[in-house]
Amino acid sequence: MIDIDYVTFDCARPYELAAFWRDATGFEISPETGADDDEVLLLGKVNLLFIRVPEGKAVKNRVHLDVSGSEGSTRDQEVERLLALGATVQADRRAPDGSGWVTMLDPEGNEFCVCRSEAERE
Repeated sequence: MIDIDYVTFDCARPYELAAFWRDATGFEISPETGADDDEVLLLGKVNLLFIRVPEGKAVKNRVHLDVSGSEGSTRDQEVERLLALGATVQADRRAPDGSGWVTMLDPEGNEFCVCRSEAERE
């Protein structure tokens, strides 16, 4: 058996991308991290690590995050909030019956899906 320590994002601007995900998740940037560091750690339910790499993103992610609203927010409210933080919509897979998800891109183009909250699924 193994432990998963981090989900790691290769990126051009680690601190800026970590700040987007901090605002999206409410997680905390490690106090040991500086704005100019090549590695920035975001501490939360799942630790996210952002590492500076020289090459840009070229293809679709093979692994991505699925997220949903907490504290009573809906999928659609979260989509709007994430848009305001700098994400963009890649594909809208919401169905007329309320099911489905929205595939979004973070500021560096990493895909993630916004799903219905647990309350919406019940």
